[in-house]
Amino acid sequence: MQERRKVQRKNLMAYTQVFDLYGGYLLGYLGDLHLRGAMVIGEKPMPENTEITLAIELPELPGITASRITIPARAAWSQQDISPEFFNVGFEFKEVTLEQSTVIEAIMTNYEFRRVASIYTIKPSAGK
Repeated sequence: MQERRKVQRKNLMAYTQVFDLYGGYLLGYLGDLHLRGAMVIGEKPMPENTEITLAIELPELPGITASRITIPARAAWSQQDISPEFFNVGFEFKEVTLEQSTVIEAIMTNYEFRRVASIYTIKPSAGK
């Protein structure tokens, strides 16, 4: 799939549930996030251009009292995950308020998966 994303999303290390607000069912878990969209990892694919209101359950965040944000979104793409029992669905947020932007930034800051390269000393070869 060609990469069309203009802004890099942040991979998350919190298992944040995402629901269809009006359908009331679990879509899956937040895989990555940015101010313009998110990827949800779930058990079912979703047709492209499906309009939906996402209800994202919030992890514990410093200075944030809300427990959920709701954001209108459009399914931009859907594909099978590397684990064949799951699907990844990319959502484009249709409208994000200033308050929601603050919450999204807090999630990305506090729960971004950071890959830190370890520095290992090289052991001398045996016999030298």
